[in-house]
Amino acid sequence: MLQIAVCDDEQFYREKILSLVRQYLDHQNIEYTFQLYGSGEQFLAQYENNVKYDIVFMDISMNGLNGIQTASQMCSFHNTTYLVFVTAFIDYALEGYKVNAVRYIMKDTLNTAIPECLDAILQKMKLAKVIFSFMDGERTLYTDNILYIESQRHKAFFHYMQAGIETFQLYEKLDNIEKLLSEHGFLRIHKSYLVNMKHIRKICSYSAILDTGEELPIPRLRFQTVKEQFITYKGSF
Repeated sequence: MLQIAVCDDEQFYREKILSLVRQYLDHQNIEYTFQLYGSGEQFLAQYENNVKYDIVFMDISMNGLNGIQTASQMCSFHNTTYLVFVTAFIDYALEGYKVNAVRYIMKDTLNTAIPECLDAILQKMKLAKVIFSFMDGERTLYTDNILYIESQRHKAFFHYMQAGIETFQLYEKLDNIEKLLSEHGFLRIHKSYLVNMKHIRKICSYSAILDTGEELPIPRLRFQTVKEQFITYKGSF
């Protein structure tokens, strides 16, 4: 499920972007959640917003914190949010790309620009799905939304981002799950942890620090190899 936010101090544009994105995703049969914010301050008031969203549509020219300042704070955390600037002014384009915006959309082109923008983002995200038979039934998961899988006493616990963090469990060896998810950017950092590298903010002090703030241990003997694999992964983007 995609998690999307719109941050704009004009209600008209918040609702217009919401309508266009909904129309696109409903047509694609993609599940999503949506949150609207009327200012940069409101967006940043919740710490988890720095890492929570897959896609953020951000107005640049807002009262108080502008979009560049808001995005800079959001991007100071290591995350893979796709940031789209939406504005009535062309002057800020260069500044927008300094904070890794994937698109810069003029407000008078929203009807045509948003579908094209979402086409490009979804192609980059490659929303891969996997199906597992969990103890409460079969579920289809987006690989991007899996934070990590933890092995405990012959069970595998999937920590999954949806409306919040949910946990699903099944009886399966982590070795088998690792083989299935190997092509989707998952890294075995510990005999008991298989982590989605998309959600690793940094690796240090024998720990993997996730973009949720959670820390997972890395054994000393495995640390250098894990660190090298993570650096290789990040270098490929």
